[in-house]
Amino acid sequence: MAQPRHKRDSAARLFVRQLTSPTSARRAAPVVALATTAVVGVGVLLTEPEPTPAAAVDPAASAPSSLVDSTNVAERELVVSRSQAREALEERQEARADARREKREEDRREAMMATAQAVAGADTRLWATSNLNVWPDSREQTERLGLVDAGDKVLVTGRKADGRVEVVLDGKSRWVTAGYLSDEKPVGAATPGTGGTCTNGTSVAGGVSGNIVNVHRTVCARFPEISVYGTLRGGGGDHPLGRAVDIMVSGSRGWQVAEYVRANAGALGVTYVIYSQRIWSVERSGEGWRAMSDRGSSTANHYDHVHVSTY
Repeated sequence: MAQPRHKRDSAARLFVRQLTSPTSARRAAPVVALATTAVVGVGVLLTEPEPTPAAAVDPAASAPSSLVDSTNVAERELVVSRSQAREALEERQEARADARREKREEDRREAMMATAQAVAGADTRLWATSNLNVWPDSREQTERLGLVDAGDKVLVTGRKADGRVEVVLDGKSRWVTAGYLSDEKPVGAATPGTGGTCTNGTSVAGGVSGNIVNVHRTVCARFPEISVYGTLRGGGGDHPLGRAVDIMVSGSRGWQVAEYVRANAGALGVTYVIYSQRIWSVERSGEGWRAMSDRGSSTANHYDHVHVSTY
């Protein structure tokens, strides 16, 4: 059964008076505080955000600003330091390259001055004992400029390098193979040619080529003291074919004969000449006399005769 309204109002006013009275306020304070705390705590629990996953945390954002600034500064300084080191290395390399260029240019100027002095001071002329290729300098890999004929007399400077000697041609420095210039006029140099009359009674065997006959007659006419010639014999090479002759001579006279035959190789139909363990051939005439391997004996090494092979 519902209470009358005036009774409900009276009960409410009684409760309010109890709460507002000093004694009641002191008694109710702990209760109110506890209730308030509970309500606040529930609110906090209901509104607190969820923790951020560790992987999503930005270290730079969470680090102190002073630490972030220091890291950035260190990285910038490292980049600058590397750039400066690279620039310094490039500068050193460029400086070394400049020094090398200057040294090469200085060497070139000195070489030009030395060559000019050598050409201006040249006062000796020597005879060419063989056809000699003419080169612009002493280096091996250079382009041939021409040829000095055997029997020509050339002006020399006295300088030697890399197996070549310096000569003066048309007022310019040129180089030829060493070992083929002599202060003595080569035999037959002034009177090149073939033929003549053999006056010492020697001859060559029948069956040899016409070139061998011509070689014998020419050499005999100019070196009549030589009395032994060997042509046909067994074995290999050109002798059995009648295209070779051995001229029995030695020493310096042998070189005179060898050079004379070489100087007239075209007219005599000569392909190559061997003497004193050296060989000269038409195919490699620009190389002059070339060394040969040791064959064991004086005769095998052609120290006692000049061998001449023909076409």
